[in-house]
Amino acid sequence: MTATEGHPVQVAVRVLGVSESGFYAWRDRGPSARSVRHVLLTDTIRQIHAASNGVYGVRRVHAELTLGRGLRVWHGTVAMLMSRAGVKGIAGRPKWRRARPDLVSSDLVDRRFARQGLDQLWVTDITEHPTREGKVYCAVVLDVCSRRVVGWAIDSSPTAALTTNALGMAIDNREPNPGTVIHSDHGVQFGSWAFTRRAKESGLVPSMGSIGDCYDNAVIESFWSRMQVELLDRRRWRTRMELANAIFEYLEIFHNRQRRHSAIGWLIPVEFEKRLPSTVA
Repeated sequence: MTATEGHPVQVAVRVLGVSESGFYAWRDRGPSARSVRHVLLTDTIRQIHAASNGVYGVRRVHAELTLGRGLRVWHGTVAMLMSRAGVKGIAGRPKWRRARPDLVSSDLVDRRFARQGLDQLWVTDITEHPTREGKVYCAVVLDVCSRRVVGWAIDSSPTAALTTNALGMAIDNREPNPGTVIHSDHGVQFGSWAFTRRAKESGLVPSMGSIGDCYDNAVIESFWSRMQVELLDRRRWRTRMELANAIFEYLEIFHNRQRRHSAIGWLIPVEFEKRLPSTVA
């Protein structure tokens, strides 16, 4: 019960056990510095959330505030302000239940994806998504050190040319030294003559996980899961061209140049690569 709810001031202060002069002092007092800062932070949070197309949750907003904009703010404060403002990120898909590992001689990675330098290990895979015109297929090559998409291709059919074109783009962009491992699943496209020949002629070493086990290529599976949630499943796509353009913007602009990744200390892939010593590349 307060005077601001329509009760007489004398009655309100007597029930609450405060002085009448104290009530008027509180009413006439301006907003605190903390309140003003929270208002400004909330505006900045809304801007960051909008710039991420509504993808960023508390952790990535906090990373952008601290790493991207140099602000000193507690993680819990960001969570509180986002909750008050009704700002939410997009939740990821449920994590897989861990399967029993299979030992496959041709698997050169054996689920050890951590790398200290660029172009030591690339992972690749294909995904598909429907439009009203038909499906769109996308192949991606990802550098596990920086999480940067170094090669990609889009087509209306999942042919060997799709994966070979993505690999060719990665090779042209990075010009890797001999010995870079290119890791995939047992899809027929990755076992094709064209893909294998392109890889070996460039000094890459092909590697494949076991059949039907997503954990053997967990990095790229995680990438597809995020792309599905953050882009593909957010709307119905009318034409292949519309979806292809959206995928291009997601890969080259948002993922590589804007999105902060927990696996690389909440940095952006292109920013992370610039910070790496040249000796580890």
